[in-house]
Amino acid sequence: KAEVKDIIRPVKVVEIAKAHDTRTLSYSGSVRARTESTLGFRVNGKITERLVDIGQHVAPGDVLARIDPSDYDLSVKSAQAALDASERQVETVELARKRAEQLFAKNFAPKSQLEQATLTFDQAVATRDSARSTLAQARNQVGYTDLKADRDGIVTAVNADVGQVVGSGTPVITVAVDGEKEVLIAVPEMEIAQFKPGKDVKAGFWSDAALALDGKVREVAGSADPQSRTFAVRVSLPNDPRVLLGMTANIEASAANEKQLVSIPLSALAEKDSQSIVWTVDRGADTVHARPVKVAEFAADGVRVAEGLKPGDIVVAAGTQFMTEDLKVKLAGGVTQQSASAEGEDA
Repeated sequence: KAEVKDIIRPVKVVEIAKAHDTRTLSYSGSVRARTESTLGFRVNGKITERLVDIGQHVAPGDVLARIDPSDYDLSVKSAQAALDASERQVETVELARKRAEQLFAKNFAPKSQLEQATLTFDQAVATRDSARSTLAQARNQVGYTDLKADRDGIVTAVNADVGQVVGSGTPVITVAVDGEKEVLIAVPEMEIAQFKPGKDVKAGFWSDAALALDGKVREVAGSADPQSRTFAVRVSLPNDPRVLLGMTANIEASAANEKQLVSIPLSALAEKDSQSIVWTVDRGADTVHARPVKVAEFAADGVRVAEGLKPGDIVVAAGTQFMTEDLKVKLAGGVTQQSASAEGEDA
């Protein structure tokens, strides 16, 4: 009777290495100005001119846009006419008050007449002062028909254009103020404890692999975004002319490896009886055995396993669909070490 030889299947494996004390968290975000000013007119009106474009640098006093000043010019003329009339009225009642004083001094007029003349004069002066204020306000409103930059910066957004009727305070132009730049990243709630104001981080840039800067966490949002469940973290960057607004930056931060997560290739993960498993290799018997594992998370470079594996374990990295309990195997291509801690987390 012919002897049946055991099937020995070659397998590609990885070995779980000793866990590192720290791990690296990596998140991408865009470079933005620390301060952005959203500018709008202080009066209502129809925009007649837009004098800047996105990306244009502006200085304090530069006119960014204009609205039709016609109605406000008419208000100035009306206020000026009212002031002229009130000044003439003051002159008239002042003469009457002086005449009443003279008559009272000579006992030709009662005191009540003098008091009435004085009261009329005071009222005329108050009316004139009010007219002056109205004129000043009308002139200010004419000035407000020009939207001007209040600081040096770069135009990053145009929210209204020629022909639109805008109200007071409606956003029209957004200016990124010159000065400190920062990177805004979104950190998931499971890692937000690793980010505190003042934490040192590293910043790299997709546009220039040689450009690397030391950054510092400036601000951490106090609440998560209701949709993404991530926290906004702002990272301050040192001034560097090579860093431009809108560039994509990659922020790396070190974190304590408290979870001791094991990282394995996605192809090493299998399922048996509705439970996540991996196939481990018995070095002595050269056989494979299914081992249940608890998956912590999926990442761009593999799967993070929280329970079920330890340093030194040999895990089948590919071809898990061909594995059966106690199957004889031989290691193909040697053993590749796989870190027992996540080397990086992409977001």
